[in-house]
Amino acid sequence: MRLFFKIISHLFHPIFVPIAGTITYFVITPKYSPLELQSGNVLPIFILTVIIPIISFLILKNLGVVSSIFLPGINERKYPLIIEIALLLMIIIKVIPNNYILEVNFFFVGLLSATMACLLLIFFKFKTSLHMVGIGSYLMFLIALSIHFEINIIIAISLFTLLTGILATARLYLNRHSRAEVFIGFLIGFGSQLLTIKFWL
Repeated sequence: MRLFFKIISHLFHPIFVPIAGTITYFVITPKYSPLELQSGNVLPIFILTVIIPIISFLILKNLGVVSSIFLPGINERKYPLIIEIALLLMIIIKVIPNNYILEVNFFFVGLLSATMACLLLIFFKFKTSLHMVGIGSYLMFLIALSIHFEINIIIAISLFTLLTGILATARLYLNRHSRAEVFIGFLIGFGSQLLTIKFWL
């Protein structure tokens, strides 16, 4: 069981949420999206939210700032979150305007808000579950896309609702977080996306 929960934690690491949300949009949207538009968003977002964070983590680990990709210590989270905020701002300011998509833009605005909230809580010595922030953000974005485009994706929504519960259980079972940290993390992720949908839904 422990191995299963470790695999779940790796598969649904928050680093994959930005690119997952972007790809999901192109899969779901009924709007015509030429290949140039898709690659103009997907490729730079993948580089900025997956490749660069991995390189940054390796540098921070060599410097002794972080010890694991799960950032177990509160102080370990400060610099990775600051880097993430800078990368999300770069996407919102530089990447998305070149191939503007309203839904994707506000998805990243929500992610930026959630990341900033997590950073703020660190100064209050509260370690939010970033896994739950990530899956909460993705789940709400999925629900919003379904409503926005009037597409029945109830199976996908149900699946990720189930996966949200499994991921929360995994974080608790592995003693990575308390119940409060898991619950607050989900609220931050879900709520940050919920607050942005009034601008595009």
